[in-house]
Amino acid sequence: MDEQVVLVERPADGVGLVRLNRPRALNALNGPLMYALMDALDAMDRDPAIRCMVITGSDRAFAAGADISEMAQATPAEMVEMAFIARWERLRAIRKPVIAAVSGFALGGGCELALACDLIVASDTAVFGQPEINLGVIPGAGGTQRLARTIGKALTMEMVLNDRRLTAAEAERFGLVNRVVPLADYLDTAITMAAQIAARAPVAAQAAKDAVNVALETSLTAGLAYERNQFYALFSTQDQKEGMTAFLEKRSPTWKGK
Repeated sequence: MDEQVVLVERPADGVGLVRLNRPRALNALNGPLMYALMDALDAMDRDPAIRCMVITGSDRAFAAGADISEMAQATPAEMVEMAFIARWERLRAIRKPVIAAVSGFALGGGCELALACDLIVASDTAVFGQPEINLGVIPGAGGTQRLARTIGKALTMEMVLNDRRLTAAEAERFGLVNRVVPLADYLDTAITMAAQIAARAPVAAQAAKDAVNVALETSLTAGLAYERNQFYALFSTQDQKEGMTAFLEKRSPTWKGK
């Protein structure tokens, strides 16, 4: 590729940052960009020096949607062959926490990409939407499912049926994003949050992420059983012994990630 479609940085201790880098296309999510993004996240997930990740775009657009030119004339078989949805699904396999730092447009696949992350920090210019109905299709990478679980049926129906778009303030009010900050601060805020998470016990952070995600996908009884098993399992880790010993000794813990 002539264009470097993602840029990888380490802006703070324990933090990996991936920038979407198709500014002329408002970071439209084509195949090369999605594969590069997921490859970068996979590499960080395997890197013990990285404990939390941030995905961001530009101030103008986190991602304005999927790249329509890739799919306009595609058949169902061709869509399956190009593993279109599987590009997004790879994010579910990332074990470490991932934060979306969103500014400007987060539409269609861009909104779905943010929804697939564990936390969202938004600038006050962010706009979230699922406008696929205008193209004769529906969201296909989690938009209907994750939105309904996050903001409820009524508002999700309005977004996917009638292209309702949420401002950053609305997204915060409806529980779609964790916090909204001024445009000048959104990325620094996300990096600071990532650094704070990176400073926590790594194995426990991964277990906590898993347990919360299970809550969205199973019954309360099954979720409580999973949570309980994860809680007990952490007593086999060095970090549990260090964390509790440090608490009793009134000192800061030194995590081993084991």
